[in-house]
Amino acid sequence: MITARRPLSRVPVGSSAVVSRVSGARTVVRRLLEMGLVPGTTVTVQREAPLGDPVEVRVRNYALSIRRADALGIEVE
Repeated sequence: MITARRPLSRVPVGSSAVVSRVSGARTVVRRLLEMGLVPGTTVTVQREAPLGDPVEVRVRNYALSIRRADALGIEVE
């Protein structure tokens, strides 16, 4: 089975995905990795703000809100 890779920002609310890669500015990537968004981690999109920014995800049993621009750099399967 082939799964399509897409940015985390395109995962619908209520759906889960597995992080495959984190890219972007070095400081942002480092911060996201420190918060638990490492490759192989399952994330669930909990909700989005009314205008779509930020996005709240559930990762490693806690809620994390990230900017949509940062979510574009998180590639998931």
